[in-house]
Amino acid sequence: MNPDLALLHPYPFEKLNALFADVVPANLPLIPLSIGEPKHPAPEFVKTVISENFNHLSTYPNSKGLPELRQSIANWLKQRFQLNSIDAETQILPVSGTREAIFSFVQASIDRSKTPYVVMPNPFYQIYEGAALLAGAKPYFVNCTIANDYKGDFDQVPSEVWQNTAILFVCTPGNPTGAVLSRDDFKKLIQLSDQYGFIIASDECYSELWFDQAPVGLLEVCAEIGRDDYKNCIVFHSLSKRSNLPGMRSGFVAGDAALLAPYLKYRTYHGAAMPVQHQLASIAAWNDETHVEENRKAYRKKFDLFQQELGNLLPLKKPDAGFYYWLQVNDDEAFAKKLLSEANIKVLPGRYLSRTTDQGNPGENHVRMALVASIEQCEEVIKRLKQIL
Repeated sequence: MNPDLALLHPYPFEKLNALFADVVPANLPLIPLSIGEPKHPAPEFVKTVISENFNHLSTYPNSKGLPELRQSIANWLKQRFQLNSIDAETQILPVSGTREAIFSFVQASIDRSKTPYVVMPNPFYQIYEGAALLAGAKPYFVNCTIANDYKGDFDQVPSEVWQNTAILFVCTPGNPTGAVLSRDDFKKLIQLSDQYGFIIASDECYSELWFDQAPVGLLEVCAEIGRDDYKNCIVFHSLSKRSNLPGMRSGFVAGDAALLAPYLKYRTYHGAAMPVQHQLASIAAWNDETHVEENRKAYRKKFDLFQQELGNLLPLKKPDAGFYYWLQVNDDEAFAKKLLSEANIKVLPGRYLSRTTDQGNPGENHVRMALVASIEQCEEVIKRLKQIL
């Protein structure tokens, strides 16, 4: 077996299961707020498109995807991020969910002979680290703390690290922090990319779950500075959070055509093409914004309810965007065990989403609460928390 498999950490939910092994849950129905799996209903029109195209179960999908899907994504990108141009033929690739795309993009992009760095936020989405390790690269963690508004201080990364960096991952809005990078943040990173030659990979899967103002994206900043070739810039987007379709496994990668051409070659061997019926359903989803706004309204309502009802009991800080609370507590593991044993509510200790560096573990003494449950379940969560806090 690949010896690098031994470098992988247990997934956060394996650690959570171990933590809860000796905890007796309260005698109440379980309400899980630990996993970022959207629970709002999937759009009915998407279901209809899939059901009307079951004949494509007998069709092999193409790795490059349907031209109509790539064009619908291009249209959405232009409108959402005010792009000057984007070529549906060369600058967009549909993928079977961004999780597999993030992983496979790293495998296709790393020169193993150099053992480069993959720089990433800390805490982080575990796929960044696993992809780096299995590609023969070294993770380098940038701690996201309250002192830097949970965005990470890239000025603290040594020049010798940047000189040997292949990929910089950013996640905006952040998982789990909800922090959003600004235009100036992106411009600084683009300057660093030009100086040192690394790829910027921006995970923007939560970009459509915002409260007051739509988050800026990497390609949007590229367009603003006239970088219409998106040199060394790649973004990842998904229908999972935007459209409540995590089970459809539909997303896309867009940006620098010089990077996407060899990545497409990799994907033809990788064999993760999206089923045709899902591609047709994805076209319908990317072409519609009404259901997305309804989705945002549902999350706004839940966050407003939590702020109003629990703001005096917990240090709740509404995130910039996304559907997570990144809650500061005295002891993240003890807090999680207390909620399970006294209220049968699952949350995820922050230390399980982070790595310990010379500056400590930035996830420690935080918990991630995913407000993915229904409004009725969220009201029940509030009721239970009021009883035990």
